[in-house]
Amino acid sequence: MNICMKTKYSRTIIESVEKKFIKDEIPFLEVGDSIQIGVLIKEGNKERVQTSEGVIISRNNHNLNTTITIRKVLQNIGVERVYLIHSPRIINIKIIKKAKVRKAKLYYLRSRSGKATRLKQKFN
Repeated sequence: MNICMKTKYSRTIIESVEKKFIKDEIPFLEVGDSIQIGVLIKEGNKERVQTSEGVIISRNNHNLNTTITIRKVLQNIGVERVYLIHSPRIINIKIIKKAKVRKAKLYYLRSRSGKATRLKQKFN
């Protein structure tokens, strides 16, 4: 068995195992969407859902390891957080509004503040 056949065989095994853990109820998320995400937080022996809002500035697609980076501004300080979409800790994702964007990554929002960070809304 050559190396190419081994990698194809191992890739199919990995994909079959990952299929069990991929969530189906996730909405279609795009860069520029304003979303509200609920994350399960454990404090001591209690669990609660903590929601956070923000704009998706980047998205990395890797099947089960798909991540999104969310940016929000709190007290004039920009906060970014990376979420693993298919994590069991993610309870719900709700799209608040969509925006027209022309780039795959919105890293330019980091250097701007105030009205300069507004994105043009997309209507369906």
